[in-house]
Amino acid sequence: MKKRLYLELENCIGCRSCLAACTQCGGHDQRNRNYVYDVNPLVNRQTMPLMCLHCVNPACARSCPAQAIQIHETGAVLSALVEKCIGCQNCTIACPYGIPKFDTEQNLMYKCDLCIDRTKDGIPPMCASVCPSNTLQWLTDEEIEAKQKQFNLDNGKWVTSMPYLEGETNVKVNLPGILQGVTKLF
Repeated sequence: MKKRLYLELENCIGCRSCLAACTQCGGHDQRNRNYVYDVNPLVNRQTMPLMCLHCVNPACARSCPAQAIQIHETGAVLSALVEKCIGCQNCTIACPYGIPKFDTEQNLMYKCDLCIDRTKDGIPPMCASVCPSNTLQWLTDEEIEAKQKQFNLDNGKWVTSMPYLEGETNVKVNLPGILQGVTKLF
């Protein structure tokens, strides 16, 4: 049964366990591929994780002239292939969320690949497997639908598609009231 990464942003406590776990995922070369942002620094302690949303029709892959960014059969959008990436950085410019990063030493783009070495076998991504507050969860569509009903969310608060991209994403995000002002990040 297909699972997706579900983000319940209101639960984030800023512990950054997801960042530490990300560096331990196979093939990440000790690099963080996700981020934790302070929503209103100096005002409150609200934080939120941000990682690749694994868009169904990703701008990063569409913009790559070398077709270095592949989409796995599970829907995960992978980092650029070493043997194909030409270092043009189109992907970093095309992504409206600023997710892909470019390593100038390796001349290569990297980003969250949804721990494809784990998720292709039904194992949760590292970030979700260590999150102590259930901000990041690895759920089936049915479980996500139950959560949506539990929170009684309307489409204005439930992110299923992105304004700049066609189609929906493979990551579902619950935007609680405290974060409604930061929807421009998504």
